[in-house]
Amino acid sequence: MATLNAIGIAVSDLRRSIDFYRLLGADLPEDPAEGHVEATMPNGMRLMFDAEEVIRSFSPNWTRATGNQVSLAFECASPAEVDEVYARVIAAGFEGEQEPWDADWGQRYALLGDPDGVRVNLYARLT
Repeated sequence: MATLNAIGIAVSDLRRSIDFYRLLGADLPEDPAEGHVEATMPNGMRLMFDAEEVIRSFSPNWTRATGNQVSLAFECASPAEVDEVYARVIAAGFEGEQEPWDADWGQRYALLGDPDGVRVNLYARLT
């Protein structure tokens, strides 16, 4: 059986995406090698980023489509950390889609947008 162990995102500006995901705790290299970077998250999942040129190198007809087909969720250690991470990302000039709130389903939640419009969810269990 196949096991999901990585999520890949095609990015329009690799440097800007590296800066964004570092603010969320991804351990990404300073200098991207040939349009591809990846980070292994604490749970073992790999988060991979490829410049659009890399995608076109093996799929020449690929084009970016506007949409919201992908979202990522980052679990925070506490409700206060949701607020802290959200504030840090916004202060760095990135898009905040929805400020942190206490959701009806028992989590502190916030929504961000990465440089290419991928929705990034921040959450922590309310205690």
